[in-house]
Amino acid sequence: MQAYLFVHFREKTTPDGEQVYFALSRDGFHWEEVNHGAPVLWAYYGDKGVRDFTIVRCSDTGKFYIFATDLSLSYGMRNQYHNSWDEIGRNGSKNFSVWESEDLVNWTEQRLVKVGTEEFGCLWAPDILYDREQGDYLLHWSSSHAENQYGPKKIYYSRTKDFHNFTEPKVLYQKADSGVIDSAAYEEDGRYYMFVKSEGNPEKIILLSAEHAAGPYTRVEAFDKSMEQVEAGLYEAPTAVRLEDGRWCLFLDYYGVPGAGQGYVPFVADSLRSGEFVRSDQAFSFPYGFKHGTILTITMEEYDRIKDHDWSDKGYR
Repeated sequence: MQAYLFVHFREKTTPDGEQVYFALSRDGFHWEEVNHGAPVLWAYYGDKGVRDFTIVRCSDTGKFYIFATDLSLSYGMRNQYHNSWDEIGRNGSKNFSVWESEDLVNWTEQRLVKVGTEEFGCLWAPDILYDREQGDYLLHWSSSHAENQYGPKKIYYSRTKDFHNFTEPKVLYQKADSGVIDSAAYEEDGRYYMFVKSEGNPEKIILLSAEHAAGPYTRVEAFDKSMEQVEAGLYEAPTAVRLEDGRWCLFLDYYGVPGAGQGYVPFVADSLRSGEFVRSDQAFSFPYGFKHGTILTITMEEYDRIKDHDWSDKGYR
């Protein structure tokens, strides 16, 4: 039997909001808070705030890695970015915040990993995909770049085997008629699938597919029909997980209201290949609004270890 760990942040304008939160589930539908809903890890370096998490279990070493956007937005935007999205886009961090663990409860202190050059704008929303053909990992993210005067964002990627050394960034996907952000990629039956938020035409989540992890990626048009009833411009940060019965749960981050009303909305599909997702709000429960994160499949032993761990030295109580 498998369980699930959701790594996320909370949309709060206090310093504890943009930190690392854990939630657990036995079935992928019903979620419970960890550490009484307080952070389990804190960012002390860089922007001293983190968002947009991904977590991965290294197939070679078994170690776990959390990567996050190095950005204090809800709390820090007024100060270091003067309430300017353009300033963030151009001058935001070229680093990702990273934590490592061997058991999901004892974590290293935050370290900063510089992947982008100075020509990149802020590096947003990292995600990690294992490339079975190459035997390494694709760290991918969205960013603007000086080459198009920090215009529409593209999805970039860099390869790594050890999560310390990274290749020079390359473009993974770009959309001809709009920017794209928030990539989340998965493998199903030997084929790769990537959800991204299109910033126009439509301003919704789209699904892409490719034979190889590094592409080229093409549109899965059946998924567009699944999104027909989803309001444009109100959802971002897709993340998905494959359940034990083979179905997929897709979560889209709703940001159409301010503050605590934001959070994930769930959809369910029999397969990624079909692209046919059904909105399933009533089947899911969350203790509060999870924001932009990633779900890791874990064992029941790992579930119990996280649930029973004393996190009292972490976060607010």
